Amino acid sequence: MQGSDVRYQMTGGEIRLPLATGTPDAERGRKLLVSRDSNCILCHAAPETGERFFGNLAPPLSGVGKRLNAAQMRARIVDPLYFNPQSIMPAYYRIEGLNRVAETYRGKPVLNAEQIEDVIAYLLTLQ
Repeated sequence: MQGSDVRYQMTGGEIRLPLATGTPDAERGRKLLVSRDSNCILCHAAPETGERFFGNLAPPLSGVGKRLNAAQMRARIVDPLYFNPQSIMPAYYRIEGLNRVAETYRGKPVLNAEQIEDVIAYLLTLQ
């Protein structure tokens, strides 16, 4: 499969290899999680972020670091439609085979490889 600049392999519901090299930054990931770039908290509750308002359309992110490993999280962020074709969660990295993509995001991911890894680093802290 293809993302913006890094190819990835989905195997058994996991993307086992990181999309980016270097050390992910959990604090940058927290900022992305609550930002308008990702809009994660529009649908997911995540009180650990320190934000006050959350959505309830998707599973809460509290404890996700106990429930999923990094490879499982990466797969769900990159391509949620792999797990549920009716999902309302956008594909944050996958760019091929999508429907109803806003002009701003056509041909490019919502989050780049480094940002995906930063978000995963933060989510892993939610034990």
